Amino acid sequence: MKTSLLVCFLCAINLSFSQDDKHMIFYIDSLNSDALSFYDNNKIIPALSSINESKRLSSLINDIYGNALANFIQGQIYSSIEEYDAAESRFINSLNSSLEIDDNYLIAKSYLNLGKLYRRKKSFYEVNSYFQNALRYASLGNVKDHNNLDKQQNVLFDIQINLSQICLENDLTEKALIYLLRAEGNIYNYSADANDYAYLRYTQGLYFISKELFNSANKKFNEALTFLEVSDKENREYYNSLLLDVYEKIALSLNKQDLDEQAYIALQKYNDYVYVHTDKVMSERKSIVKSKLLIEDYKKDAQIANTERIQQVEITNKVKNLNIIISIALFLFIVSLIAVYKSYVSKRKLTNILKDRNEELEIARNEAVKTSELKSKFISNVTHELRTPLYGVVGITSLLLENNDLRESDAKLINSLKYSGDYLLNLINDILQVSKIESQKIELKNTSVNLKKLIKNIVDSFDFRLRETNNKINFLIDQRLPEYIKCDNVRLSQILINLIGNSIKFTENGRIDLRVKMISVNTNEVNIRFEIEDDGCGIPKHKFDTVFDNFSQLDENNNINYQGTGLGLSITKKLVELFDSKIELESEVGVGSVFSFNITFNIDEAEVEKSKLKSKNELELKSLNKTYKILIVEDNKINQVVTQNLLKKANYESVIVNNGLEALNIVKANKFDLILMDINMPIMNGKEATRYIREFDTQIPIIALTASDVDSIKKDCDDDGISFNDIIYKPFDTYEFYQIIETNIQLSKTCKLPDNDGQLKSLLAV
Repeated sequence: MKTSLLVCFLCAINLSFSQDDKHMIFYIDSLNSDALSFYDNNKIIPALSSINESKRLSSLINDIYGNALANFIQGQIYSSIEEYDAAESRFINSLNSSLEIDDNYLIAKSYLNLGKLYRRKKSFYEVNSYFQNALRYASLGNVKDHNNLDKQQNVLFDIQINLSQICLENDLTEKALIYLLRAEGNIYNYSADANDYAYLRYTQGLYFISKELFNSANKKFNEALTFLEVSDKENREYYNSLLLDVYEKIALSLNKQDLDEQAYIALQKYNDYVYVHTDKVMSERKSIVKSKLLIEDYKKDAQIANTERIQQVEITNKVKNLNIIISIALFLFIVSLIAVYKSYVSKRKLTNILKDRNEELEIARNEAVKTSELKSKFISNVTHELRTPLYGVVGITSLLLENNDLRESDAKLINSLKYSGDYLLNLINDILQVSKIESQKIELKNTSVNLKKLIKNIVDSFDFRLRETNNKINFLIDQRLPEYIKCDNVRLSQILINLIGNSIKFTENGRIDLRVKMISVNTNEVNIRFEIEDDGCGIPKHKFDTVFDNFSQLDENNNINYQGTGLGLSITKKLVELFDSKIELESEVGVGSVFSFNITFNIDEAEVEKSKLKSKNELELKSLNKTYKILIVEDNKINQVVTQNLLKKANYESVIVNNGLEALNIVKANKFDLILMDINMPIMNGKEATRYIREFDTQIPIIALTASDVDSIKKDCDDDGISFNDIIYKPFDTYEFYQIIETNIQLSKTCKLPDNDGQLKSLLAV
């Protein structure tokens, strides 16, 4: 029941609004009719007043047709009083509105009147386009005026006549004739008045003049005069204009025929008519001027009234807006209070949640820190515990290999043992290296390097593995290369060792080529290309993207034949990237592989002279190492034996103590030339012992002899303010071991830096 009542109520409201709109439309139509009537009676101001009211009401109810018709009538009024710009804008408005409602009559008439206006100022092609558009819409049918009368033939006639005239003006006589014939056909299809027939005959006369058929032209002009005599003369402006044009053209035609007397008579009639009707023309001009003045006054009054109305509307709107603003502000204030309260409650909950989460995150962070510290400590302890026995293994095997009394079979076994120790050491180093790279703890350190010697030493280090796999290695070094370059020799060596070792691992009874080429060179820099090529098993193309990943194996399902962790190439790739380069791979299964990369190094010319002095210093060191006394601070018995035997072999005297406390006591009571200090020892470790010794002796060289990670040792010593003169990393190279010891002893005796390759420095703060 409620629904039915609501529907009835809405229908009643809709019907009421519909009836109101219909009454408004009828009233708008009557205003437009009144405007036309006022216009026909030359009452311009009342006509404009009606039109403006019609336009206002049409806008209120969105009556597009009423608005279009009002604009069209207004355009006609402005055109009649020679306000052509205003007329143009009204016809354009009428055209736009008419196009919205598809009113062919108003569309065609708007195009037609715009074309007539533009004949004064635009080109033939532009004017022709407006007339053609008018013709197109007039030809569609349903061309009815505001009284619902069919005006198609009237409109077509007017369009065809204007098209014919512009064609004649542009010497297009054939087209002009076509339009004339069509216009003649149109005029017989509606109740044309004498003015229309006069206009047709006049245009036909123009055509005959263009064709130089002057007799026919005179006939048509005389017929036009006959029609004008009987025409409705209410539209005096149109009548006078056409009559003068006819007389003028008759005189022109007769003159072309050399009928001077008749031409003179026609011209005299033209002048007489002008004279007779001068007062009327002047009166019409005065009327037009008066109309213009009245329109200007009307515009001013309308503008004043409109200004006052706008001010009133603005005041009303301001009051309304103020009320709306106050209401909205009040509403927003209430909403804001509610939102603030809800936000406060929500924030309290969120704060409590965040507090709990922060506490959880803090606990998790602390756990992560502890885990990281435990991991680092575990790795450090494990590597230390692994390197300590490795030091004994490598050291003892090195000592045994230097014994010339060994049988060949025993030497082979010891070589195998040394190789196994070296392999295990490299494995430990790889694991530590991956950890450092991922934590971004590696920084390149440039030192002066003899590249040729470095590469030769690297190649020589693979002698045993080459014999074991029955491989041969050839290396080609570009002779144009500078003797010394600046680079991180440790990282470069590691790259080359990993790549050569990888080639040896996957090649049997084959050949490995190491090529070092100079790509380019200038005063300060040299660009060098390194290539390592083998004829081993090769790498499948689908493995190119993964072969450099951590723990990647060439054949994950069957890697029994190829020992390794899968870290070598991953470390190599990342080390090459540290040099701002990129490793390249070319490979074919069954043919072999080529790894290559380019690196730009700084050239070190100054090192050539230093190398000469270095050789001299080394000779001096060898002649002075027989009488020095060294204290070995080491808790591992095997390492004690290895270190003492190495020193004994070089004619050093040595004393062994088991921990830092014993070292502290013996140094106080005895004089030593150098101390080899292990780091991790019971009772008192090496760092504490060094700190106490430095309190009473700052001159004695103390060298850390450790299996722990060098970077960790340096950081810890730096944090604790402990200064070692140098660090020897177990297991070590024997030659480097002797060199560091002799250099530091001589340094302590002379208080002078050695002129060597810069790898050793006095009072090295680590």
